[in-house]
Amino acid sequence: MADADAITSDGTSEPVGYWYDEAPGHRERARRVLEALRTYRAAESAMRRRTRDSMSMGENEMLALRFLLRQPDHAARPAELVKYLGVTSASITTMLDRLEKAGRVQRVANPTDRRSIFVKATSHADDEVRETLGRMHGLMYDVAAGMTPEAQEHVVDFLRRMSDAVDDVAPVVADV
Repeated sequence: MADADAITSDGTSEPVGYWYDEAPGHRERARRVLEALRTYRAAESAMRRRTRDSMSMGENEMLALRFLLRQPDHAARPAELVKYLGVTSASITTMLDRLEKAGRVQRVANPTDRRSIFVKATSHADDEVRETLGRMHGLMYDVAAGMTPEAQEHVVDFLRRMSDAVDDVAPVVADV
């Protein structure tokens, strides 16, 4: 640990390296990175809410549709959606009824097992999602493509490590 003190923005001194052995300014730079990440997450969350609202869909409906559109043939079993969304079979059935009524999915027979079905995103849903999200994805891609290869690698590494850090946080169990 360092023995020196750093002068803070309010003019007081703070021991450098009390928690971390760091150079002056290191904590402020780290705070700015985390604040930028929080600001991005808030902007992305607001954008996704606006998108869901413009498509008259709930969050799970949008997540289910995006899941289906990423699958081969844009299809999956309802049980896969249950697992992906972490909801009950009854909830999936109700949600699929709404999506089917809106023309966004169709239920199709499993060709190898007539007792089960697949849920398939329709071409209408694919077109609708592309139209709604296309401009936003283009803008995001342009930002990423405009970075140097080194900066891109740093960002990818940072985001992977942040994902690992938050994935490793266990829930706090309250004593009751």
